[in-house]
Amino acid sequence: MIPLIGYADKLSGRPGEKVAIKVSSELGGTYRAELVRVISGDPNPAGPGVRPSPVAAAFEGEYPARPQRVHLGSHMTGALRGPLPPRFILRATIWPTTPDKGRQGVMSLVDGSGSAVAGLSIGPDGAVLTLGGVAVAVGKALLPRRWYQVQAVIDLDAGTLRVTQAPVHGAGVVDDTGDAETTLPADAAAAAAVTRAHTVIVAAVTETDSASHFNGKIEAPVILAGDGDVPLAAWDFSRDMASLTVSGDGPLTGDGVLVGAPVRAMTGSNWDASQMCWHHAPDQYGAIHFHDDDIADAGWQTDFEFEIPTDLRSGVYAVKLTQGAHWDMIPLFVCPAKGTRTADLCVVVPTFTYVIYANQARAEFGPEWKARAAEWGSYPYNAAEHPQFGLSTYNDHNDGSGIGHTTWHRPIFNLRPGYHAFGNKASGSGLRHFPADTHLFAWLDAKDIPFDIVTDWELHHEGVDLLAGYPAVSTCSHPEYHTTQTLNAFRDYRDSGGKLAYLGGNGFYWRVALHPEMDGLIEVRRAEGGLRAWASEPGEYYHAFNREYGGTWRRNARPPQQLVGVGYTTQGDFEGTHYRRQEGADHPDAAWIFDGVEDQVIGDFGLCGGGAAGYELDRIDSRLGTPPNVHLLATSEDHPASFQLPPEEWLTHVKTWAHAPADQLIRADMVYFEVPGGGAVFSTGSITFCGALPVNDFDNNVSRVLENVFRRFLETGVGAS
Repeated sequence: MIPLIGYADKLSGRPGEKVAIKVSSELGGTYRAELVRVISGDPNPAGPGVRPSPVAAAFEGEYPARPQRVHLGSHMTGALRGPLPPRFILRATIWPTTPDKGRQGVMSLVDGSGSAVAGLSIGPDGAVLTLGGVAVAVGKALLPRRWYQVQAVIDLDAGTLRVTQAPVHGAGVVDDTGDAETTLPADAAAAAAVTRAHTVIVAAVTETDSASHFNGKIEAPVILAGDGDVPLAAWDFSRDMASLTVSGDGPLTGDGVLVGAPVRAMTGSNWDASQMCWHHAPDQYGAIHFHDDDIADAGWQTDFEFEIPTDLRSGVYAVKLTQGAHWDMIPLFVCPAKGTRTADLCVVVPTFTYVIYANQARAEFGPEWKARAAEWGSYPYNAAEHPQFGLSTYNDHNDGSGIGHTTWHRPIFNLRPGYHAFGNKASGSGLRHFPADTHLFAWLDAKDIPFDIVTDWELHHEGVDLLAGYPAVSTCSHPEYHTTQTLNAFRDYRDSGGKLAYLGGNGFYWRVALHPEMDGLIEVRRAEGGLRAWASEPGEYYHAFNREYGGTWRRNARPPQQLVGVGYTTQGDFEGTHYRRQEGADHPDAAWIFDGVEDQVIGDFGLCGGGAAGYELDRIDSRLGTPPNVHLLATSEDHPASFQLPPEEWLTHVKTWAHAPADQLIRADMVYFEVPGGGAVFSTGSITFCGALPVNDFDNNVSRVLENVFRRFLETGVGAS
């Protein structure tokens, strides 16, 4: 267990809004809570350090410590509105993914105390029916990723239990069809308990036992009376795909509630591949994929609440918890009051990307990481060792399927000041996402450039109005994941005269969807194309949350080049090189960007990967939408052999999509262009660009270039004073 850790019910807020803090402590006694402003979050001794600045807050003080637990796994609960008859059938169609795992509930009947009194489940010996202390199993193993109908017949009058399993699509080469029957002992108490069951759990034996949760798809769970002619309670998973509620049919049926956010809009047993879009044939998408490690909300009790003070300036803050030698910092991005701005520069924090990567367990984790954490005193916990809070969408579920849902309602290790993603020496500070973005925040503080903070959550819900009036708007280092609404807002801001700075790489790459009923719950479908951590199954490319086609924005006909002039072209190990100035840097419309910079080589240094052009890089491409008036300011060079093209850049094993040699496409392009109406865009095309800003106490050629850009943008942008 982790000694001290917590989370907030939101990542961002405005003055006057309430924030709930949830804490788990294994230490007993009390812990201390306080508010800090996060100036920098780099634990590298060679960098600006982890710099939290205390801020007076009404909640500051001591709180009683208590442990809190997370119960992973998804399932459905449904109420029964009356007693069951003495003879009834539990039936469902299933697609198990880990059938050799221990007992996994398909349909369980639960009494008022939460105990399972009877149920249909599966295990290594196939389908199993249990009632009281009696169990009967088919005795034939189920194959993974194959559709079966399983059913349990409970006949209390005859005193018999019968369980069956049969493949939906006919017998194959394996004998996996069968049934088994047993006689009940004369136990009136057990029989009475079954008839009084008032809840059905689908995909688990009990709600809080992750080991009993089902892995795989379930469709059409139903309770039938008599010989199976009359449905008493049935749930149709093909309806209301975006909802966490499942409508029920039948006289005993109450609506089902989905817990843990299992994946909806999944191909069912009748899917024939005639439609790839679930809302064109919803009856063929009547399955839900459940996992024993799903999470939508850790469900912890609130330790304390506070209201964001009305006089707290917009910025990056954290609730800092300390207890003895242990600490945690829970980030909070404070936006200005709605409809106001308190600075001329607005930085859009990519919380969707942060949450998509939440608790990423990286393959590189090992002794080097732990040694660095100990040496630097950096954040000491890693999801690779502590998967109990759920992993990221860059990891797989226990059943081998890709994780497609993520949530901020849980502790998130890599959303902490002082967390480093990499531990090897070549990585430098080894920062990604929020900790890496504090390089920008620290630079703005050092250069005394006031800025407001908003996040993509506010941008999604408020659109371009949120940005209107700001002379300049900036991204952070890796704004990778976007909704249609956030992408539109950036475009509309640019096209209405705004000055936009894109300070990262691999930005605007994947499309995501937000759940309409639960804040903080995000869905990603890794459809065809793109550099994917896993691949969605055929036919499962459309989001359940909002009906939109998933995958990369490039496959959705909106490549990043259309918005910011450059788009993803290559990725390598976490190491960087430099840019070399190009002719565009001397063009009269762009030469001001290099005022005071005589160097031809830009950024051959940096805290992240050792150079300003590294890890994931973007390039111009007119076929993908780079405007013809773009000024190519600088291009990176000398990238190591680890840098390779992503799948979308290959047509064959030797021919690239761009019809250019592969080595010519491995580069970062720094560009500037103007748009009609006074708008303009500056793009760096590199994730590690901001990592060069703090070098030499923020005095270097990368820092000077960015300062030139921001000073000019703030002087000439829409609404500039």
